[in-house]
Amino acid sequence: MLRWKKMGNVFDPTTMGVRPWMAEQAQNPFALEMDDCIRVYFNTRSSRDSSGNSISLPGFVDLDKNNLSKILNISDAPLLTPGKKGDFDEFGVMGGSVIKTNGEYLLFYVGWTRMVSVPYNWAIGVAKSRDGAVFSRVVKGPIIGATSKEPYLQAGCSSVLYINDTYHLWYTSGIKWIDTGCKAESVYQIMHATSLDGLEWHRESNCIIAERISDEAQASPSVFYYNNIWHMVYSYRHSVNFRNRERGYRLGYACSHDLISWHRNDEYGGLDMSPSGWDSEMICYPNVCQINGQMFMFYCGNNFGKQGFGVAVLEK
Repeated sequence: MLRWKKMGNVFDPTTMGVRPWMAEQAQNPFALEMDDCIRVYFNTRSSRDSSGNSISLPGFVDLDKNNLSKILNISDAPLLTPGKKGDFDEFGVMGGSVIKTNGEYLLFYVGWTRMVSVPYNWAIGVAKSRDGAVFSRVVKGPIIGATSKEPYLQAGCSSVLYINDTYHLWYTSGIKWIDTGCKAESVYQIMHATSLDGLEWHRESNCIIAERISDEAQASPSVFYYNNIWHMVYSYRHSVNFRNRERGYRLGYACSHDLISWHRNDEYGGLDMSPSGWDSEMICYPNVCQINGQMFMFYCGNNFGKQGFGVAVLEK
């Protein structure tokens, strides 16, 4: 069983007033060790337009390796701006994993498309960078999108690992839409894909984590190796009426010996909502990484990360 000790909220864009394009949210934190800091990538939202719509933009914050509550730097501009008219990422870019390989950084991200009968569509793209701060698209279109076996919503590319000359990607893929009478709500679950070059992917198109609740939405898997076994922490919630403590996001847990078959046991995840405060109603979007020989989890709290993200350390 994992046991995490919370260290508090690290970055809250609603109180810091850091950048004009960071109006609200710091979702989907993804930590990467740089030479002189821990760079935590995240997604923020622009100010809402007259129709109530906003655009997702990826940025980063640099933290002190020896004091993760100390902010050293915040990105001046988004890592990547939305695509052009008709592109799959015209209405927003949401960063996922960043992996360093062959002297450059690869950013796997989600592109947003606005729809008519349903609110949105997602697909996964890839961008590259020399410095991990300014990215450009590797290809114009998505590298993972809808297929006959996966007809809806490819997103949640929050865990990419390079193991034995093969890229492994865990992502979420849509199962169906539910018409609630007011708006359509999506149902999506975690899937796995592999690639030799990070561009062409073999997709198994199978849900790898068993449902615990009916019409369960699963998101943001983070896979890591610890004590001779593979672990996965992820978010899950109800797909309808989920903007509350009872049915909203919380953390799930599964383990595996081969990265293929996963055994779910959420009680072993070791991190739950707090009695009060910024993560008392929701806990979501986990990312686990190793820093100075210790395992840390970055995660979001209430309102899907409106107050940013915090961090917890794994107790030995």
